[in-house]
Amino acid sequence: MSNEMQLNLIQTYIWVCDMFDKYPSWKYIRMSNNNQPTGFTDQEAVTIYLFVGYYQRYSKVSEIHHFAYHYLSDWFPNLTTYEKFNNRLSTIYPVFCDIVSDIFSNHIPENAQLDTLLIDSMPIITCKGKNRKAKVARDITDTCAERSRSKGYCSTKNLYYYGLKLHVLAYRIIGKIPFPNKLYFSAASENDLSVAKELNWFDKLYESNVFADKIYIDHDYFQTRKQTIQLDLFTPIKAVKGMPEHIKQHDAAYNNLFSTAVSKVRQPIESLLNWLIEKTNIQNASKVRSTNGLWLHCFGKLAIAAMNFVF
Repeated sequence: MSNEMQLNLIQTYIWVCDMFDKYPSWKYIRMSNNNQPTGFTDQEAVTIYLFVGYYQRYSKVSEIHHFAYHYLSDWFPNLTTYEKFNNRLSTIYPVFCDIVSDIFSNHIPENAQLDTLLIDSMPIITCKGKNRKAKVARDITDTCAERSRSKGYCSTKNLYYYGLKLHVLAYRIIGKIPFPNKLYFSAASENDLSVAKELNWFDKLYESNVFADKIYIDHDYFQTRKQTIQLDLFTPIKAVKGMPEHIKQHDAAYNNLFSTAVSKVRQPIESLLNWLIEKTNIQNASKVRSTNGLWLHCFGKLAIAAMNFVF
């Protein structure tokens, strides 16, 4: 390993230890007789996961452990077996949730437009296909097991799938990918607008502009918020069922121009989601075998991506 990579490893370990000092509650996540191991520590496990995931671009825990076993054994002589390493990370997955929240709360770029936000979602797939049945983490991916709506549908990919859905509300940055403001995971079947309403995301956006796709259209809901908190929602114009053809033709030019302008503004959030997939392969959770493992996959991958804003 080069001197530069060794320095990066040391820097990552120091940063992780500082985060453990910042969040003392992390030491109580594992309530057992071995909740403070003296051999291979939680700090070392988190360091390996973030360092190898970020610098080596490995997305699977098995790949991360394999790299550490062959190239980092001098630095971590007490590294456990893959099974124990994976179980350790799955148990302490809340650590990665806090890391993600901390980074995105404390590293907002100066050029972020705090009054202009983009919102979208993407699937986290545990299995896909119309005739496939969910078998993993059904307590969070399949909340309506006996109903067909428990299977999500991604229209942009023409894909039926089981899993989760990642919802992202992000600050616009002109000429760059947006910076996440809020993140939330829901079951795949949940409607994007319903999730945002339940979380009260829009009620906290005073004097702001939000750019979204058509699924967020709810004229009455947003008209009320425009009057009370000066929130404006911009979406491509949705055709009205039953509208006379001559009216459609009359308004077509304006509607097309407006929809194109809105889509151009909100396109960077699609780039953000594609960037997350490229950096971490977060969308593919087909190898996950437990609920904790799925949470580790989701928050661990987000933490690896968030490292870009720290180092």
